[in-house]
Amino acid sequence: MTVEHRTYEIVPGTMDAWLVLFHDKIVPLHEEFGLPVRGAWVDRTNSTFVWVREFVGEGTPEEQEARYRASDRRATVIGDEPKTFITSMSVRRVETVFPAER
Repeated sequence: MTVEHRTYEIVPGTMDAWLVLFHDKIVPLHEEFGLPVRGAWVDRTNSTFVWVREFVGEGTPEEQEARYRASDRRATVIGDEPKTFITSMSVRRVETVFPAER
């Protein structure tokens, strides 16, 4: 299983508005593209948002990401709106090692 661990620094004072966008638009849109969100966490003190999404759709993670990014649906639903909240981000693609797949 391949997932992305994504850490965003959110503009101070906008975390609640970011969470509305995330829950109402980003999560459902990712589900449509076979990129389900598996968890999300907030560090309000440091205005940090961490989430994990999985790649379960057709093709490699790179192909799935490219389809999502290039889609008209993504452009219509969220466009550049996330950029108004995110000051920096770190994205790491990781593979599950526990529990061990047998």
